[in-house]
Amino acid sequence: MINKPKYHILNNTQYALNGLKVAIKEEKSFKIELIFFVILQIFIYFISLELAYKMILSISLLLPLLAELINSAIERVVDLVTSDIHPLAKDAKDLGSSVVFVSIIITLLIWSSIFYLKFV
Repeated sequence: MINKPKYHILNNTQYALNGLKVAIKEEKSFKIELIFFVILQIFIYFISLELAYKMILSISLLLPLLAELINSAIERVVDLVTSDIHPLAKDAKDLGSSVVFVSIIITLLIWSSIFYLKFV
């Protein structure tokens, strides 16, 4: 690949942090999901559950954030490639959105399962 700099862990960490900065600054959906992440992390801290369950709940909250980053990357690449309204561009963006949707469903299923097991 022509546009690929030499690997260096500090540079790669900086690229990742730059991506997070862009997502926080420019992606409204990511900001909303980040707010939910913080609120629910605080909630997890105060509920009476074993550590393993708390860890599962915490990790599950990362899924929508991860999916949103992937979706945002897909949308930016599509926008870079074409400004035309094209069925394949729409499909790519819709598929990216479906990744976010499925990640939220998975997170809700994990939370529902744990709360059902522990509190019902």
